[in-house]
Amino acid sequence: MLAGMITSTTLQNGVRIVTHRVESMYTVTTGIWVANGTRHEASCDNGVAHFIEHLLFKGTSRRSARQISLEIDSMGGILNAFTGHEYVCYYAKVLASFLPRAADLLADIFLNSTFPADEIERERRVILQEIKMRDDSPEECIHDRFHHNFWRGQPLGMPVLGSCETVSGLTRDAIMVHKESRYRPQDIVIAAAGNINHDELVAIMEPLFSLLHSSWQPSASVAPPDKPKELNLIERDMEQTLVCLGTRGLHYEHSDRYVMFLLTTILGGGMSSRLFQEVREKRGLAYSVYSYLISHADCGALVVYAGTDNTHCRAVLDIALAEMGRFVREEVTQDELNAAREQIKGKTLMSLESSDSLMTRLAKNEIYFQRQQSIEDVLAGFDAVQSSDLQRMAQELLKDDFLHLEVMGHVGDLQLDGEMLTVAAVS
Repeated sequence: MLAGMITSTTLQNGVRIVTHRVESMYTVTTGIWVANGTRHEASCDNGVAHFIEHLLFKGTSRRSARQISLEIDSMGGILNAFTGHEYVCYYAKVLASFLPRAADLLADIFLNSTFPADEIERERRVILQEIKMRDDSPEECIHDRFHHNFWRGQPLGMPVLGSCETVSGLTRDAIMVHKESRYRPQDIVIAAAGNINHDELVAIMEPLFSLLHSSWQPSASVAPPDKPKELNLIERDMEQTLVCLGTRGLHYEHSDRYVMFLLTTILGGGMSSRLFQEVREKRGLAYSVYSYLISHADCGALVVYAGTDNTHCRAVLDIALAEMGRFVREEVTQDELNAAREQIKGKTLMSLESSDSLMTRLAKNEIYFQRQQSIEDVLAGFDAVQSSDLQRMAQELLKDDFLHLEVMGHVGDLQLDGEMLTVAAVS
């Protein structure tokens, strides 16, 4: 199994430092994660977490924005960040010999960014273009709309990028207050993986992070209620018609998560999946068709996506609904289950051959489980799933009452309505 040692240290103020040492790797990826994302924003400040992510690269008391770029390039490394609904991450991937420099650079942008007023205005324009770019990309846009509408009216439904209106209204004071309050030490995880020495990283980070504090307290988390059946049609002049068909899923640490992963894999997780074979291989109705999971701390969704010709849209939807219905009515064969199990186990192991994937796994384990899951435990979780578990899961989640459909394209002639959203459909 994967060689290496996982070591963790918790500073007195709650900052966690966790490392996975793999001596055979040439690289080290270090990430500073904050378990606070878009769903923790106020609606009037929607997009502020993502805005902060951009601004931390725009200069510190020690380095200008250009110096930050020159320094990471001089190491041949990668410096980047991303924001989600429940976390934000800043990371650097470098050759192992450059760890001290990369860690110092990461800590500097995280702790000492100065948020210059001119950079805020410049980056505001960049983010407004990013929002427009998302809206100009039909596939990206429909996934974003699905998430927004599936959890509409809930903080979780707010878009990561925010809107043009909210981003335009964010002041420097609002940005600073959000960063100083939400970046609480108990929500910070410093994760690193690769050819790394744990004590060396702690020696670099502890003096810098041990003084952090925040008195902000989040509101009590309430899981979003189950959303009733809904159909949204988006008229748009485009060659294809895009569909996102989803239903409720499971939260990130649910005990049945392995069952859910396998069900999704069999449904639309690869070239041998039921949807790929039926929609693309047998009928030639789509180039892109797949299913995926959205998992949050307290809820989730299972989503089917396809891009097809307008005249084939109803047929693709009927196939997707029928395949969902098959899981409800019939147990998956042992051969199909075994093939999906080996597929997902193989992908899980191969994803751990890079230091950045290992780093991400460390951090998410800390954020969602507050502990490290061994690879052996994960593989055993998949091995324990039986065909009857898949049918039980389908009967719990693939219900007409929870179906949600987004359709984008020339929708006027499709004659779709909520009555066709039933997993009992037969193709």
